[in-house]
Amino acid sequence: MSSSLLHSPLAATLGIVHPLLSAPMAGVAGGRLATAVSRAGGLGFIGGGYCDPEWIGAELAAAGDVPVGIGFIGWRLAARPTVLDLALAHGVRAVLLSFGEAAPFAPAIRAAGARLVVQVQSVAQARAARDAGADVVVAQGSEAGGHAGQRATLPLVPAVVDAVAPLPVVAAGGIADGRGLAAALMLGAAGGMLGSRFYACAESLAAPALRAVAVAASGDDSVRSPAFDRLRGWDWPPGYALRTLANAVTREYAADPAAFERDIDSARIDYARAVATADTERAAVIVGEAADLVGDCPPAADLVVRIVAEAAACLAGAAALLRRDA
Repeated sequence: MSSSLLHSPLAATLGIVHPLLSAPMAGVAGGRLATAVSRAGGLGFIGGGYCDPEWIGAELAAAGDVPVGIGFIGWRLAARPTVLDLALAHGVRAVLLSFGEAAPFAPAIRAAGARLVVQVQSVAQARAARDAGADVVVAQGSEAGGHAGQRATLPLVPAVVDAVAPLPVVAAGGIADGRGLAAALMLGAAGGMLGSRFYACAESLAAPALRAVAVAASGDDSVRSPAFDRLRGWDWPPGYALRTLANAVTREYAADPAAFERDIDSARIDYARAVATADTERAAVIVGEAADLVGDCPPAADLVVRIVAEAAACLAGAAALLRRDA
């Protein structure tokens, strides 16, 4: 695998072939998924999320010597910084930080020879990431599954590109096929990062029943709600709502938040049971507005090749239109 149909500065920065990253979905993006994406020429990220050292160690071991990245929730990493040492000792190619300050961790990441990737949800955060020494900035729109900010991908990406040039910017949020990747490149991004699409891949750690729901869903079914964070006991900073598919839990919260809070202890027990049994009406299916484009559960490597080919075809088709009109 020596070249790509798409040429981007992201390839040289991250040492990859295709300008395509798989998102570090907490508890879903494990070592198998990350290695499959990396072997196919992209860069796969393990979802270090809430910084459980045992889980992270197991998934890094599953990745073996394949170059992968790892992502952390910044405010949680600040409380458990030793997991960064664990990842850097493994030799990860890149560390992605989001939802917190990157500057305190940048020196250790640079000293280890890894690339610092910072995901942002605003232009101000993008400038802060640049000043902290980020090698790559990910501009994440509110369409993304999981936690995100308030701004949509389409206007956020070019604004971030302009704010941090010449740093490479990766677009995230609502991208699930080659059309989305091509659109991101046309906005000035150097690549795309996909989460929801890889959630349904064969190597995903999401339970098969949850993946099946993601495949059948529409973006119309996605909602943003604090319900699942309350059930999981995570006290997220304000401004970052969790996007999932709607189910009985999100409907109960929307109908009567006060009653939901009154019964929170028993609800947490019920939620743990729902996760263990993959009860799709009560467990969180953490995908975003791109759910309409998640139509199957392919191997991740096949998906990488498919998306890159689709994006190249879209860009070639646009160029042909320009030549025809000239």
